[in-house]
Amino acid sequence: MKRIAFALTALIGGLALAGQAQAACKDNWKECAGKSWVDGNVMETPLGSKWWPHPMWGKGDQAGSTNWYKKAEVVKRGSDLIKTGQMYQLGQQYHSKMPMFGDRKFVLRIPGSPTGGPFGSNKIVWHDEFLATEISQAGTQFDALGHVGVQVGADGDKANMRFYNGFTVAEFSNAYGLTKLGTEQLHPIFGRGVLIDLAAARGVESMKAGECASMADVKKALQMQGMASFKFENGDAIMFRTGWEKFWEDPKAYNAGQPGICMDVARWVAEDVKAGVTGGDSWAATDPVPYPNEPACAFCVHSYLQTRHGIVNQENLRLKQLADDKAYVFAYVYSPVPIRGATGSIGSPLAIR
Repeated sequence: MKRIAFALTALIGGLALAGQAQAACKDNWKECAGKSWVDGNVMETPLGSKWWPHPMWGKGDQAGSTNWYKKAEVVKRGSDLIKTGQMYQLGQQYHSKMPMFGDRKFVLRIPGSPTGGPFGSNKIVWHDEFLATEISQAGTQFDALGHVGVQVGADGDKANMRFYNGFTVAEFSNAYGLTKLGTEQLHPIFGRGVLIDLAAARGVESMKAGECASMADVKKALQMQGMASFKFENGDAIMFRTGWEKFWEDPKAYNAGQPGICMDVARWVAEDVKAGVTGGDSWAATDPVPYPNEPACAFCVHSYLQTRHGIVNQENLRLKQLADDKAYVFAYVYSPVPIRGATGSIGSPLAIR
């Protein structure tokens, strides 16, 4: 009985210490050493060791993982998959009632009908539209590298708000757009896309909000897809299907959290595969919201993949159609709209077989 009592006391004491450490980490990033989103053995930043200059793309690079698509072998890996010409439009339709994060809006107006004309003997008339929205962060959206960064130092210190490759808000942000890390710095994307059906691996129509899929789920999904021995390559576009797409027509449900990938999968994506793009069928594509049992983690998968590794991200995709057709490997095509100084891009990516 004494041993049992001692073991229980130790367990309770351990849980108490773990709880204190959790609370300390939530209140002070310097106490987060050892967390799954932290790299290195020093807390120079909230992500651990500093991440700049980028070890692969070098100091000053602004294109991040889209650099892969300047390599002929990566582009050809995608083009070689096109056999039948079957094409899938992966983007959702844009409209004012679609799910939007926070207080973002999508407002389209046609000023007058018709906007102009008639002119000439042929009496031409036409329509124009006025669009007011967070143009880079609405609907099916694509995150450029000026979208997500990390506060290093005192809150509000713009000289220490660090983004991909160490760029700071103080040096590249103003009211008229980003002077660095804008969407115009990215390269068009054409390569091999790979769908990983995490919902199918879990045996559910959709994973639940706050659930994260681990590498065990990824391996199970690949096995179920007949891809247990599949060899991933640098620059692959990895699409994660959680089933969250089923809530697209119900914005309240869609925005009330989401499933995603665990940090062990994020590390595999960045360190083993060295992916060119990540994507998913939810509004953050990769992050579980909330991250399970980690109150200190606020979109830490985003921070890890985009801020530290420069891997761009495609959100709010229509992936069920690929799963239904067992179209697990395909050519993935997307060209970010080169809006100078923008934080990302709207647009509809394509899967082609």
